[in-house]
Amino acid sequence: MNTRHGGFLRIGIAAAAMLLGAGATAQMQMANHLIDGITGPAFTLTAKAAYLSTPEGNSIYFWGYAGGDGPAQYCGPTLIVNQGQAVTVTLRNELPVPTSIVFPGHTGVTAAGGSPGLLTREAPAPAGGTAGTVTYSFTASRPGTFLYNSGTRPDLQIEMGLVGALIVRPAGFNPMMPATWRAYTTGDTAFDQEFLFLLTDMDDTIHSEVELQVLIGGPIVADTAAYFPVYWFMNGRAGPDTMAPAGAAYLPHQPYDCMPMMRPGEKLLMRVIGAGRDPHPLHHHGNNALVIARDGSPLRAPSGPGGGAGADLAYSVFTIPATPGGTTDAIFTWTGRGLGWDIYGHAPGDPLAPYEDPEDHGKPFPAVLPTLQDMTFGQMYSGSPFLGTLGSLPPGEGGFNASAGFMYMWHSHAEKEIVNNDIFPGGMMTMLMIEPWHMMP
Repeated sequence: MNTRHGGFLRIGIAAAAMLLGAGATAQMQMANHLIDGITGPAFTLTAKAAYLSTPEGNSIYFWGYAGGDGPAQYCGPTLIVNQGQAVTVTLRNELPVPTSIVFPGHTGVTAAGGSPGLLTREAPAPAGGTAGTVTYSFTASRPGTFLYNSGTRPDLQIEMGLVGALIVRPAGFNPMMPATWRAYTTGDTAFDQEFLFLLTDMDDTIHSEVELQVLIGGPIVADTAAYFPVYWFMNGRAGPDTMAPAGAAYLPHQPYDCMPMMRPGEKLLMRVIGAGRDPHPLHHHGNNALVIARDGSPLRAPSGPGGGAGADLAYSVFTIPATPGGTTDAIFTWTGRGLGWDIYGHAPGDPLAPYEDPEDHGKPFPAVLPTLQDMTFGQMYSGSPFLGTLGSLPPGEGGFNASAGFMYMWHSHAEKEIVNNDIFPGGMMTMLMIEPWHMMP
């Protein structure tokens, strides 16, 4: 049942939820993180309808892929396979219209069952209570970051939510052995932490039109030409829900979080997918990132006559342009280098912390902090400006940053996209949490 809410929550409540979610996620983070998803190579996805939640209180009808008989997800389950595997995806359709799946970036995709469609064979709408089915098969011949989406009326069905991520691991990848973690086959794509950024946009007017047309049993004739998005999502959630723990019970159809976490000096692999209709400039505060691949292809020149690896064509950016249907892989690192002060508060004779910049070792904090009586405290303030150090706070203040980590905002640089239906803060926004080595398990 649609439990649409008419009122908006106060901005203060949204901000508190942001901080609470960030703190809860920080306490649950493990030492090494891989993207959440379901592993193959055989998958059953069910296209069905449900309602998603937005932080300001809205409930929006959508179509999504479910893993087997599970709940519909926005966005669809992240499919994870290994290079060289024979992948099969069986699609069951519980929607009132035909639907299908296409796999951009993969060749030799075959489809069996269902009925003919414009781009591929489709799973027909249910007949006599039985879901229509179609099965797709292909070989995951190359590693990389890809998406999958409906190939039936994609202007409407992708907007409605029929889209997801597909990750192909390189040969030799072992999720239990971080020493094998690479995005591609070469050692310069190794990483310590991995996070997905599947970016989508939404015009809830289209969703309301489709919901009404389904309810009255009429044809689906939503006007997608008048598209005007008012919601923006990362991994199916709008900020501040992006920072709530994965699998949060109050977001049953939006199980994936989007809060990157790392320790100084680690390599964080960003898998960025433009899964919406508009481009989105993903800005990552704290440092530049090194783009190592686009659309599942490593940025490396072909091998020369003598063989061996070609020239490295990776490039540095401070904002990743996520184009519709495109994917980008980038490596982000952070050590605090160049800040001009010792982020740990060391005395000159103290030993270096892991990956600490020796040039700034022992340099004092370049400002005199006011007394506690003259300060206003954010919930994530640890009481100290130094990484991993807890300071004194008045009773009832702080407490959401038990590891005394640093936080950087990661968000769309199109400022209109960091709201939820014009309510700030929200939308395509999250935080990077940098945890000290001695606090993060």
